[in-house]
Amino acid sequence: MSLAMTSAGSKLWIGLPPATVNLAGLQAVSYTEVGEVVDIGEFGRTYNLVTHNPLGNRITVKRKGSINNGTLAVQMAYAPADPGQTLLAAAVDSDSSYSYKVELQDGTEFLFTAQAMGYPIQVGGVDSITASTCNVEIDSPIWRV
Repeated sequence: MSLAMTSAGSKLWIGLPPATVNLAGLQAVSYTEVGEVVDIGEFGRTYNLVTHNPLGNRITVKRKGSINNGTLAVQMAYAPADPGQTLLAAAVDSDSSYSYKVELQDGTEFLFTAQAMGYPIQVGGVDSITASTCNVEIDSPIWRV
């Protein structure tokens, strides 16, 4: 039997900046679900590649450099009256790192802080849903609960 699951039922939540950026601080935050989300995107640790090219053997030495925990490209139907989207818009206008929670179908949660970088509106054509994509730049460790 496969252990794979679909993304159906997954949710994105946003909260105000935590008092402390650690697991306990993020768990203490009151979160609001961001409504009308159709795609949360991908996130997780990736390392920058650091290289060194010694003259003597011409072999590129490769090492792990700095860590980037990723960017959520959150796609949603534009719903400015939705409480989660209202808080997301406030996060865009703030220099603070807000709290985020991604909840998977099986109940697994990922907690982190991030900077919301924009909330542009996509009008599209006559057969389109007015939408928005918000890029959320993760700037803390990601805690899996």
